Amino acid sequence: MKNVYCSLFGHDYEVSKNVTYHVKEYKCKHCKSEMTIDGNGKFIPLTPKFKEINSVLNRIHTKRLERSQKIFMVSS
Repeated sequence: MKNVYCSLFGHDYEVSKNVTYHVKEYKCKHCKSEMTIDGNGKFIPLTPKFKEINSVLNRIHTKRLERSQKIFMVSS
């Protein structure tokens, strides 16, 4: 029944995870299909390969944010 809704009306994606400022993971409210944004800004299915890429991107992004916060605190 969930897939019938998406077939008729289209998916209703909502952000499930913010990876970076520009890269996000999305999940359909009805059928639970997952999508993400690739390097070119296109909407693509979230495969295990892209899950791993997004987790590495998230780790790098958070470390850079932490480092910039430490530098900001020291210079203030």
